[in-house]
Amino acid sequence: MTLFILIACVGCLVLLITWAKINPFLAFLGVSILSGLWLGMPLENISKAVTKGIGDTLGSLAIVIVLGAMLGKLVAESGAAQRIAGVMQQVFGTRYLVWAMTFTGFAVGIPLYYNVGFVLLVPIIFSVAYRYNLPLVYIGLPMLASLSVMHGFLPPHPSPIALVMQFDADMATTFGYGMIIAIPAIVVAGPLFAQSLKRMPSATSVVDLCPDKHEDDLPGVLNSFASSLLPVIVIGVTTLLEKFWITSGPAQRMLSFLAEPNVAMSLTLVISTCTLGLYTGKKLSHIMAIYTDAVKDIAMILLIIGSAGILKQIFIDSGVSNDLATGLKSWPLPPLLLAWLVTAGLRLALGSATIAGLTAAGIISPLVQQTGIDPNLMVLAIGAGSLFCSHVNDTAFWLFKEYFGLTIQDTLRSWTLMESLVSVLGLLGVLCIDYLL
Repeated sequence: MTLFILIACVGCLVLLITWAKINPFLAFLGVSILSGLWLGMPLENISKAVTKGIGDTLGSLAIVIVLGAMLGKLVAESGAAQRIAGVMQQVFGTRYLVWAMTFTGFAVGIPLYYNVGFVLLVPIIFSVAYRYNLPLVYIGLPMLASLSVMHGFLPPHPSPIALVMQFDADMATTFGYGMIIAIPAIVVAGPLFAQSLKRMPSATSVVDLCPDKHEDDLPGVLNSFASSLLPVIVIGVTTLLEKFWITSGPAQRMLSFLAEPNVAMSLTLVISTCTLGLYTGKKLSHIMAIYTDAVKDIAMILLIIGSAGILKQIFIDSGVSNDLATGLKSWPLPPLLLAWLVTAGLRLALGSATIAGLTAAGIISPLVQQTGIDPNLMVLAIGAGSLFCSHVNDTAFWLFKEYFGLTIQDTLRSWTLMESLVSVLGLLGVLCIDYLL
């Protein structure tokens, strides 16, 4: 009976979001309360679960996600991303332009959220394709594959960082494992897969794209790369120093403090405000306006993440999660594969990678405690599953189709297959690391 209620609740969530077109935040909230009632929870406990679920989830995430959005917006507005793209094209040359686009998406995708990165990089894709007379999909897909992998696998993107917090994983370790998995996934699903798309026609019309900034208005090369990658540098360096060099005393406590994501992101934003803002001639009021717009862009993401935490708390407080974990534990499947399958199924039904990953986390979380599986790998398994088979219920599918002027069939053959490759390769990478450990 408990399993039936759980399936019915998830099915109701899917229908509200995909068929009734209800806002995901409202859908999560409504289904969470309905689930509590259906599972026989006392009314006062449902109210407490709602408060605890959204509070615990956003309490540890809001600062990092907001600061990450601000950094990404500043990287875009300052021209740092355009500078990185230009440098990549110069380094790789015309013969290896596809690889240049791939590494550009990789570097820019670390601080930028997918939708922001897509809109920012599409003008670069169009410009390169036109300048060198190359097929649009062939040039663009590798860059977008990098963006997608960064979005699904690695902190500080919303879903991965939320999963890190939910599973009590180590952010630096998750990022390290994620990089090991992400690079081969990007190479195969990006440049190598793009070779099969050289003859794919693109009937795109002229799109009203933001014009490139003049070369003289762009920040310097070192400034662009360092400012964009600073969160990774701060967390990575402090974590390595703490583990292999300074292991005790005041210096160790300082390193632990700097390695905290909230602190690292705060320090990064202060430095980038100077390097990409004030030092390039921008007024402080203009920079603050950029940050305000960035918060508006991710406000709904924060609400969705918080509401997913409510559903997870309802499942935990009602005892459903423990019952389900006990049942799943008896299945003849590795926990990581099981997590990927659950997330992939939700991705097929819901469309949104973020919502699929967070919903799966609420179902799978007790399994991590009962099986003792590495929480860092569980984060990545769910992240990989959340990218599986993007199709007509995913906004990214339509964004790619319309910008690149493709038919539904060609979008399925390019975008959907690329996302599925990334997802499956990510799972294989997770299972390989788990085997080696």
